[in-house]
Amino acid sequence: MRTTNKLDDIQATLPAGNILKLRRVTADDDEFLISLYSSTREEELGQVEWVEGQKDLFLRWQHQLQQREYQTRFPDADYYIVLFDQQPAGRIWIGTDDEQIRLLDISLLPEFQNRGAGTVLLRYLMHEASVSSKPLRHMVFVLNPDAHRFYERLGFVTIDDLGAYKHMEWRPAQIKS
Repeated sequence: MRTTNKLDDIQATLPAGNILKLRRVTADDDEFLISLYSSTREEELGQVEWVEGQKDLFLRWQHQLQQREYQTRFPDADYYIVLFDQQPAGRIWIGTDDEQIRLLDISLLPEFQNRGAGTVLLRYLMHEASVSSKPLRHMVFVLNPDAHRFYERLGFVTIDDLGAYKHMEWRPAQIKS
């Protein structure tokens, strides 16, 4: 991975030899992003019996609500498609303000998980947090224990338990209290 101040410039070779890159989200990515969002909700929504077409409408609506929430809270956020060998594999959305770097969302399609991409991207954000002397924060859904363990392994700690979500934080050494 090259160390730079721009996520656009990230390029890394993953353990299996795949090339990881990012590119900015465009309007052409809408269907991929909805499909990706759907993959993150499969287990949860699989417990409900849906009328034909209802699940798709629900997922599109939820996806739009999530987008609006992020855009409202972090209007200058960066939205990227994660690429494996130039193939769309996921997304990473990052917001910053005067107090923090906020990992708004990181998602990978199931077939691209557990291949090192998340670790590479989080380590880059941790580097950026160190350079800017800001904490790196993220909300983790409590029903996702794998994600919780992943962030703990990288040194994140829970700073607030909000019921359905745990607010986690990684602090650079120079600002640890």
